[in-house]
Amino acid sequence: MAYRVVEIQPTPNPNAAKFILDGRISEQPVSFFNAAAAKDHPIASQLFSLNGVTSLLLLGDFLTVNKSPSVKWADLTKKVEQVLGKV
Repeated sequence: MAYRVVEIQPTPNPNAAKFILDGRISEQPVSFFNAAAAKDHPIASQLFSLNGVTSLLLLGDFLTVNKSPSVKWADLTKKVEQVLGKV
């Protein structure tokens, strides 16, 4: 199922953003702290292929993406939306 990002909310951590989606991505909280942990999850593994993604949290209708400080949100946001729109 593809997802559309309805809203992007900042978090207290400048290297994390909450992507509110138009559907449920996970019924239970699921965290991935590295690409190896996400290798069997189709969405998370694709998101980790994006430069700068360091960890993910999926729960209900949102996804929290953590990034490395050297990557700009302006560069990463569109790529996250593209991945979510194709899954």
